[in-house]
Formats: sequence, structure tokens, C-alpha cells
Amino acid sequence: MKTATLLLAAVTATGLAAGAQAQDAMGGESPGALAMLKDTNGATVGMAELYETAEGVLIRVEADGIPEGWHGFHLHETGDCSAADFTSAGGHYAPEGKAHGLLSGEAPHAGDLPNVYATADGHVAADMASTALTLQGGEAPILDSDGSAFIIHEGPDSYGDEAGAGARIACGIVEAAS
Repeated sequence: MKTATLLLAAVTATGLAAGAQAQDAMGGESPGALAMLKDTNGATVGMAELYETAEGVLIRVEADGIPEGWHGFHLHETGDCSAADFTSAGGHYAPEGKAHGLLSGEAPHAGDLPNVYATADGHVAADMASTALTLQGGEAPILDSDGSAFIIHEGPDSYGDEAGAGARIACGIVEAAS
């Protein structure tokens, strides 16, 4: 019990320090929403912070313990990571009915985001912006009635008509920041 309490305190302190560091890096702005990323064993492996901008949403993702290489990173349609394989998060978030594929020749659906890269030590750190998404309101609100979830996949997205990124290895439900 004492070990679990110390571990929880260390994780909390690390999370608070990382949040303060991220806030400093973002010009003192606080995120409008957060997603704690968990692996298939339920362990927290990272966090995505979302910042509303004049032209959409800025997403900052950091994670550890991810296998080295490129990984698909998508926003999925339902804020539910309860299934062991994260299929409860549904498909890619596509409220406007657009197809998949950043390089397909058409404007992709709102949940289609760039791949992220994990270094040899398993660390992911990426910033990306989406002009298709908003936190609330508009055509593709992330914080809609059934929520949304970020997924890190086992392999890279193809950027074509079919994602081809494989199994879901981390999931995080997006929640409004307090």
C-alpha cells in the first residue's frame, strides 16, 4: 500500500511538473482539453493537450513506452477506451462524412492526423494543428455529446484511402480541462 501511494505521488508530481513545463512552452496558455493516454494494460503512457486557436486546435502529444518507429495517431469518434483493444472508441472521427487519407487527393476527415514517431527509447513528442477540429461548436467539435478519444496505432498510417495502421496500442479520452 505504501509503495502504491508513493508511486501515485510520483506520477502525480511528474504530471503536474510536465503540465507546468508544457504551459511554459505554450506561452503561458492552459490547455482547453486533455487526454491521458493509457496502454492496453491500463498503464498511463502519456498525455495529449489541446489548445483552441483562431483556426482550429493545436494538439501536443507526449508518450513513453511506445515501440520505436512511426505510429498512426488519430482522433476517434467516441470517448470510450473501455474495450481491451480500444475498439470501443469507434472509428476515426468523421462527423462531416469525409473519407480517410491526408494524401488521398481529397480533404480528409477531421480525425485524420499526422503520424507520430517514437524514438529508440520509446518517447513520442509531437505538436500538430488541425483546422478541421474545434473543442466545441462548429462542424467537428471534439467535446461533443459522446466525446472523442485519441488512439496511437501499432504502425504508421498510410495517408491513403485506408489507414492500414494496425492495432490500437494506446487510447486517451478527451476531457475538458478544469
